[in-house]
Amino acid sequence: MKIKNFFTALGVVFLTAGTAHSQQADYPVGRVSLVTHSTPGGGTDVFLRDLTKHLSTLMKTSFSVENIRGGSGATAVAAVAKGAPDGSILYGTTPTYIQTTLLSKPPVGYDGLDPIVIVFLDPEIIFTRTESPYKSLSDVMTFAKANPGKSRWGASNPASLERIAMERLSRAAGVKVPIVSHEGGGDQMIGVLNGTYDIGIGEMQELQGQLEAGKIRLLATLSDTRLQGLPQLATAKEQGYDVVVRKFRGLAGPKGMSDTVAKAWEVAIRKVVELPAYKAEYTRENLTPIVMGREAARKFTAEVAAETVESFKELGLIK
Repeated sequence: MKIKNFFTALGVVFLTAGTAHSQQADYPVGRVSLVTHSTPGGGTDVFLRDLTKHLSTLMKTSFSVENIRGGSGATAVAAVAKGAPDGSILYGTTPTYIQTTLLSKPPVGYDGLDPIVIVFLDPEIIFTRTESPYKSLSDVMTFAKANPGKSRWGASNPASLERIAMERLSRAAGVKVPIVSHEGGGDQMIGVLNGTYDIGIGEMQELQGQLEAGKIRLLATLSDTRLQGLPQLATAKEQGYDVVVRKFRGLAGPKGMSDTVAKAWEVAIRKVVELPAYKAEYTRENLTPIVMGREAARKFTAEVAAETVESFKELGLIK
């Protein structure tokens, strides 16, 4: 009887623990708004929409993506910072929100949000329209040097990693070229396609559709090594221009979010990147998963901010 009672009690314990685990796995709100400064079709917009397609079932909640433009991301960051810290609103992070803070000093900066999870590293790629005469990055630079004032390059918003990468690229090549900023990658793409800009810069998420349609040609990746999914695409460094940038994608929320909510995101993200359907999508877009939970995300963000400060000092953008 004692043994029977023991296993009966043990069964109750496991049942209770299983029920508790199930309850903890349920997300506390039924609808989550994911905010981005990116325009529809821009890199972060695409990242959030692709991610939420696979997250809804895992987290048992519904998602919406909200595009809030203005201030190179500062308006979107401020909107999220004012939101309830219950997990109902988060911001899609990239290095842009750090750069905007350092350059523009808005009322609410990147440190006004709490990093919850880092999901991917996302390589930056230089591209041109298919009809352009440029077959390599060297062709672009040769034209710029031989025709002062006739080249124009596109980039995302003024404080973005993309804009800074283009500035670094022009310095590395020893050319002076006007770099025109936009509020997102979608607007920049239009300028490249219609010939307003010789080249643009973006991530595979926002370039994939135009690449598959045969509208654009890739010229270089700003990663340290060639991309596994695009082994034929040379790095800028290989082509003689020592420019390497590190772009991440993640999520941050209002300060005061509970450990339970933060952990729910980490658990869900670790599961979603293993889903075959999603893995096929982000592999095609050359995203590299580097899932970090809240504490690691905080540390990582602080490290990127410190690196950005040093880069800006070297470029003379800040003192």
